[in-house]
Amino acid sequence: MPKIRETGDLLTEKINPNTIDIDTKSTDQIVDTIISEDNVINQAISLQKINITNTVDLICDSLSKGGRLFFLGAGTSGRLGVIESAECPPTFGTDPELIQAVIAGGDIAIKNSIEGAEDSTEDSVKELKKRSFASGDILVGIAASSSTPFVQSAIEHSKKTGAKTVLITCNPKTNIIPDITISLLVGPEVIVGSTRLKAGTATKMVLNILTTASMIRLGKTYGNLMVDVQPKSSKLRDRAIRIVVELCGVNSKKAQENLESTNWNVKASVIMINRNIGLEEALILLEKSNGFLKKALI
Repeated sequence: MPKIRETGDLLTEKINPNTIDIDTKSTDQIVDTIISEDNVINQAISLQKINITNTVDLICDSLSKGGRLFFLGAGTSGRLGVIESAECPPTFGTDPELIQAVIAGGDIAIKNSIEGAEDSTEDSVKELKKRSFASGDILVGIAASSSTPFVQSAIEHSKKTGAKTVLITCNPKTNIIPDITISLLVGPEVIVGSTRLKAGTATKMVLNILTTASMIRLGKTYGNLMVDVQPKSSKLRDRAIRIVVELCGVNSKKAQENLESTNWNVKASVIMINRNIGLEEALILLEKSNGFLKKALI
């Protein structure tokens, strides 16, 4: 008989007194209840501002020194990590290897629920070793319950390598001791234990903050403009043109012509136009400024 992991004492597994009779409510009342429950999310995140800020600093330090960022989790937590890592290359022009996601059960678990995969204490370590996880990397474990064996073992392994570790959880207590714990105490779920709800929403918001703030700090934006965007679709090419128009004061035709000459490198195009130089010189300036467009334009 398989060993049962007792989780009844976890905050995310408690019965929510506000939703005990939710199955007797009208559709309008059910929707109102869910909205009301979600109102606690922003406050829960705000209370973790210091830990979130410190995590961003750890990520920036690691990535600036050649390290990589790993999101690791099971079920909903793992899928949220996958979404976050997948969005970074098109948004910020990052190498797909820079920000990676590890989900219990592998790629098939992205679309199909493989609940038993979260109980493995070996699979996460094997996956990290497969990806040559090292001391310069940083691991962000995502476990709403805080007790997921797949995540616990990964954090323990990462600490042994000397890498920095972070845990995002929605419970106040954990047996794991990472460098930073982000505890998003959103309370019991509308449906008991369904952490794809408040816990999932809060986690996704924090992941958004971690990647976005880190990329801003690392020079992936100019103001609030996505200057490292990879214009591989019509929509993104239009965005690239509008960015060059905004930063250079030229018309869209000139912006597009210049972008085409740089293979749609927004930063290079802006430098070329604003400094009236060629592509090779623009790329040299960009390299000297470590990719920071504002520094390259000084």
